[in-house]
Amino acid sequence: MDSSSDTSQGVEFFQGTLDSTDEIESARVFDTTLRDGEQSPRTSFSYEDKREIAAVLDEMGTHVIEAGFPVNSDAEFEAVRDIAENTSTTTCGLARVVDKDIEAAIDSGVEMVHVFSSTSDVQIEDSMHATREEVVERSVAAVERVKDAGLTCMYSPMDATRTDEGYLIEVIEEVSDAGTDWINIPDTCGVATPRRFYDLISTVVSHTDANVDVHTHDDFGLATANALSGIEAGARQAQVSVNSIGERAGNAAYEEFVMAIESVYQVDTGIDTSRITELSRLVEEKSGIDVPGNKPVVGENAFSHESGIHAAGVIENSDTFEPGVMTPDMVGAHRELVLGKHTGNHSVRERLEEAGFAPSDDEVRAVTREVKDRGAEKERVTLAMLKEFAREQGIKRTEEVRA
Repeated sequence: MDSSSDTSQGVEFFQGTLDSTDEIESARVFDTTLRDGEQSPRTSFSYEDKREIAAVLDEMGTHVIEAGFPVNSDAEFEAVRDIAENTSTTTCGLARVVDKDIEAAIDSGVEMVHVFSSTSDVQIEDSMHATREEVVERSVAAVERVKDAGLTCMYSPMDATRTDEGYLIEVIEEVSDAGTDWINIPDTCGVATPRRFYDLISTVVSHTDANVDVHTHDDFGLATANALSGIEAGARQAQVSVNSIGERAGNAAYEEFVMAIESVYQVDTGIDTSRITELSRLVEEKSGIDVPGNKPVVGENAFSHESGIHAAGVIENSDTFEPGVMTPDMVGAHRELVLGKHTGNHSVRERLEEAGFAPSDDEVRAVTREVKDRGAEKERVTLAMLKEFAREQGIKRTEEVRA
């Protein structure tokens, strides 16, 4: 097998129909696993869970960690404060445009306060029970309070993608004049599409001197695509969550966003991608939300091959049926040739030889037939079973052949 692609470093993008890799120059990662991720239905992180996840995010070089909603409870406040004290990266606390929320966030010791207010009419009227004018007033006051405390301020017009565009721009310009450092544009209900979101972010960028950030939800499976589209349109940072966890169908995935930026866009995020699989497994354990086998980047099948044609190609050169620009080593994973109904002779020979056998062509074909038959019965063919098949066929061990 070609080992040239087995590297934990970036690999140059293939030249082909998709050979343009200059759409963006940089991208920052704002992790909201501990805040929006924890809002996944039936999910809760303990104090120790939050500390453990935050430590790994910090060690990996994540640019911002949104540690939680400090006003929510005493335990939440203490967890946020602990993370702020014990991480070297920027720690962020969430707050509504309400005095007690903002004071709790400030008192928690975070470097960034993320204030938000609804801006869509349906949420202003039926959730906040306020008016458009009151939203602007409260938003400006919230930004000014955070800036007076000497902290970095991020402002979110919640439900931006369902907000009247003229009013959205009014709010953005007002909080920009008030001194916010960041404008986050949330697709709160996951209704954006990549092209529409690109146009929206381009418009926002043209109406503010603040840095622009995006927060996308996955109701239609478009969250990561929308986040990337936002970066292409001029946003500097995306809010993501490990394993996509979050409200309803979740958020843009940390692992998908980071690896797309690193591998497809060929931009160095500064994040240690070799720990992505480790991080995913940790969040899976602590959240109680299983990672699907077909989950991009971190799923059990992400670098697994069963089809005979694919496995044969990968044995010769992994670039044949993998992206090439993203290898298992880059994310701390391992490639696997899976045995089952679709397995071919090449894969069986490879696994037999790895197990110390020296099969003939006829013996490989015989074992392959057995593997396919078992796989067709939906039986999982393990390495132990493969060795048993080899013994039944009388296949000699490698050392016997050499002797």
